[in-house]
Amino acid sequence: MFNSYNVRNPRTGQIDYVITPLTPEQLVQQCTNLREAQINWQQSGLAKRIEAMQAWKQTLLSQKEEIIKALTSDTGRWLESVTEVDSVISSIDRWCRLAPELLSEAEAKSTAIPFIHLQNQSVPYQLVGIISPWNFPLLLSLIDTIPALLAGCAVVVKPSEITPRFIQVLRETIACVPQLRDILAYIEGAGDTGAALIKSVDLVCFTGSVATGRKVAEAAARQFIPAFLELGGKDPAVVLASADLELATSAILWGSVVNVGQSCLSIERIYVAEAIFEDFINKLVEKAKRLRLAYPTVEEGQIGPIIAQRQAEIIALHLQDAEQKGAIVHCGGAIEKLDGGLWCRPTVLTQVNHGMKVMTEETFGPIMPVMAFASKEQAIKLANDTIYGLSAAVFADSEAEAIAVANYLNAGAISINDAGLTALIHEAEKNAFKFSGIGGSRMGAAAMKRFMRKKAFLIKKETIRDPWWFNMQ
Repeated sequence: MFNSYNVRNPRTGQIDYVITPLTPEQLVQQCTNLREAQINWQQSGLAKRIEAMQAWKQTLLSQKEEIIKALTSDTGRWLESVTEVDSVISSIDRWCRLAPELLSEAEAKSTAIPFIHLQNQSVPYQLVGIISPWNFPLLLSLIDTIPALLAGCAVVVKPSEITPRFIQVLRETIACVPQLRDILAYIEGAGDTGAALIKSVDLVCFTGSVATGRKVAEAAARQFIPAFLELGGKDPAVVLASADLELATSAILWGSVVNVGQSCLSIERIYVAEAIFEDFINKLVEKAKRLRLAYPTVEEGQIGPIIAQRQAEIIALHLQDAEQKGAIVHCGGAIEKLDGGLWCRPTVLTQVNHGMKVMTEETFGPIMPVMAFASKEQAIKLANDTIYGLSAAVFADSEAEAIAVANYLNAGAISINDAGLTALIHEAEKNAFKFSGIGGSRMGAAAMKRFMRKKAFLIKKETIRDPWWFNMQ
């Protein structure tokens, strides 16, 4: 029996929702049903799958306000919830547009042996399992789901137990599309449900922490199934002496504190050339102080509450560790409790170094530690001094100068003269470096092709004796 789970409201601090997960037997049966229904889904053809996805998009649009309301209850923030829904709608259209080309089969072709031809066929994995996190509950539960469905897979999704309220309204939209009812399922549950799910699927996609990602990878290896892992980050921004400080400070501020820094692609370390360090700090602090909490109502301000109570504890620990080791706080710098919710204002730190947790461990909060560097070589060394390698940013007067530094950064996606572009630009294929993940790109064409296996038909075109056969005459 899987454990029930009490869910905390991030704005009030109260327990106002309880998860009652499927039993292990019900989970296995659910996966069996999905697997059986996948056959018809695949055989229906891409045109029918696109038709179903477009029908679902219309249902999502009709229920948009209810989905936003549920997401706002889950996360305590409103503007990002609106953005999540809009991004999902755009994602359905984008993948429906791209799928015909990406899933088309190449014509048969000759091989190095003239009378043997080759024909490839792409075959979808029958059942894909998605285990998604709490920071963008809707978007990250669907970022892999949508291309997998169009590829012809059935999909079962287990969102985070911290933000499960949106699941019910999403289920209702799925139920409105007959073609989707039997091949897409959302299930509630905590870590024990996720662990059991891996045993019943053919491929798993996981987004979350490195620690849990390791467990997912090990469990998938025992099942001998692929695992695509998008894990933590400690993304650096490098600001060269020639950079436009107005642009750099505005971009880095957004990249650091959007969604209260609760994003794997948040800028969490900032390295600034000594010559412009003081001016950079002054501008960044001035802009950070202008941002307001989304309190007392969700429509106010830009900074929402910290969603997960445990994350607030980590942020507080990192701030305490930094101050004890000599860091200077220029603004923010504390966890505030308002009406039971936990909040953190944008925080700028200086006098930081790599002996501090805030410079080496994932903080996942609106914290901007800024460190000076004397040379480009030192900046590159500092930026690469991490176990992570998800994304990064470089600012300079010219694109060429920025890319010359970016060439040496060990990260999968590097924004040039901007920050966090990987959240907005979905065409760019990228792989995580180091402990930030493993597996094919979830962006670009590869994001859909991950869900297909290749079959090869080797076709003999002439009724002749093969020269490598045994000579039995």
